[in-house]
Amino acid sequence: MKKIIHKAITRGEANHGWLKSYHTFSFASYQNPERMNFGMLRVLNDDVVQPKMGFGTHPHKNMEIISIPISGVLSHKDSMDNKRAIEVGEVQVMSAGTGLTHSEFNDSKTDAVNFLQLWIIPETENVTPNYEQKRFSEAGRKNKFQTLVSPKDKQVEGSLPINQQGYIYMIDLEDGFATTYSLKNGAYFFLIEGEVQIANETINRRDAIGISETNKVAIKALEQSKLLVIDVPMM
Repeated sequence: MKKIIHKAITRGEANHGWLKSYHTFSFASYQNPERMNFGMLRVLNDDVVQPKMGFGTHPHKNMEIISIPISGVLSHKDSMDNKRAIEVGEVQVMSAGTGLTHSEFNDSKTDAVNFLQLWIIPETENVTPNYEQKRFSEAGRKNKFQTLVSPKDKQVEGSLPINQQGYIYMIDLEDGFATTYSLKNGAYFFLIEGEVQIANETINRRDAIGISETNKVAIKALEQSKLLVIDVPMM
């Protein structure tokens, strides 16, 4: 078993006033040659956007982009004529493919929005851009792995498709609950809230551990916790 631990305090940080962003991997002004990616997972940003602020229209190409709100509501508009609000409990997937533009904005006058954005390197370049969004039931992840994202050619029923052999799961763990995760590729475990023990390593809120070269990993919640699992090819 191969492990890599990324504590929350070791992430890159950018504070622009309207935006506070924590970068797990090299991004924008944060460049760390030892933190470029975990397999096909290229970006994991933990963003907080202040009220009435946001990202203006900007382009993407050949990247699978997944947005997961943690608190607040994020408004989205893109060149595929999608104009949607993304709320807690929902997940958004964009396959940028040959190219698209989009903007993200916090329309609230009072509340900040916190969301995770993941970039996964695609399996095939220059595909037709695609957008999908879905609400996932809270009951569907209570002490079990809820599939949020899966490969478009092996799509798990009820999940959103990406152009890569990757999977994203979320699980809400009750205090003391123990389970086992079976890896498909390498797995990057990002703890949104709580405290858990994974492969005999204790991680806390916004810590992460990447695990590869094994088939199964033991997980135990040391308190009520919310865990994101990003299972991606390592090469």
